[in-house]
Order: sequence, then C-alpha cells, then structure tokens
Amino acid sequence: MSDGIWRGFASDNYAGIHPEILKAMSEINAGHQVAYGDDIYTEQLSGVVKKQFGNAAEAFPVFNGTGANVITLQAMCKPWEAVVCATSAHINVDEGGAPEKVAGLKLLQVETPDGKLTPELVDKQAWGFGNEHRAQPKVVSITNSTEYGTVYSVAEVKALADHAHSLG
Repeated sequence: MSDGIWRGFASDNYAGIHPEILKAMSEINAGHQVAYGDDIYTEQLSGVVKKQFGNAAEAFPVFNGTGANVITLQAMCKPWEAVVCATSAHINVDEGGAPEKVAGLKLLQVETPDGKLTPELVDKQAWGFGNEHRAQPKVVSITNSTEYGTVYSVAEVKALADHAHSLG
C-alpha cells in the first residue's frame, strides 16, 4: 500500500535528514565552535571511530556520498595509483567524474556482464606493476548492489579481497 509519498533511492541527495539526526543537530546548534575539524563534535567522532576501528582509524566528515567516495579513494592511493572497477560501477558513472577530477585518480574499467567483478576480470587491469608509464593498480572498488541490481555474496567479496591482497 502506498502512502502517496514519492521516495527516491537513486542518491543520498534525494532525501531529507532523518528526524533523529535533525534533532541532534538542532540540540547542538547553539553558541560557537572552532571550525575545520577542531570542534568538540569532530573530536568526539574521532574518539568513537578509534574505539570502534582502532587507533589508526581516522574520520573525515563529508556532506554526501560523492565526497565520501572521493576522499576514501584519495586516502588509499598515491597520485600515480589507480582504481580497478566495473565499467558500470557507481564511482565510474554516477559521481560526475569526481574521482578522476577531484582526486586525480585513474579509474581502470573492466567490462562485466552483470556489474560484478571477479578475480579473473580484475586481472584484465591488474598488470604493468612497476611500469612507470602506466597508472599502477592499487584499489579494487565494487558497487554492492551493482547498478544492475546484482549482489555480491560474502564468498565473492572474500575471493576479490584475497586476490587483491595477493597482488599487493
């Protein structure tokens, strides 16, 4: 049964803020805080992230999914390194070129029949290591669920991770 309200799941930008988040923001929206990550709220976030994921973990608050994807890939790669992804991957078709323009990363695309990478498909772009004339594959990025609606199983993700780690 429909309540008559249109809902779009194509982007995190389609929806408003969850009421609990809006309430929390409203409660702290008083007074002044130092900007650019030196405020008490960013400090608290950092503590939660370190407690959950270990002392080496860092938090980089961003305003949307594109920002999160770009900063994550940029943190994982050096300027000469590249990201292997499916041609249909979200980072390749739905980020407005941001990973390449903003982060300066080369996206090494692989054609897939269903949007899902496999170790064998990754190998189509995982070559040329040490060749200074080629962007060096560093990260394998998957979209789950894919733009085709297919979903990786735990075993498929493990196989990809194991293969990527074996490549360095």
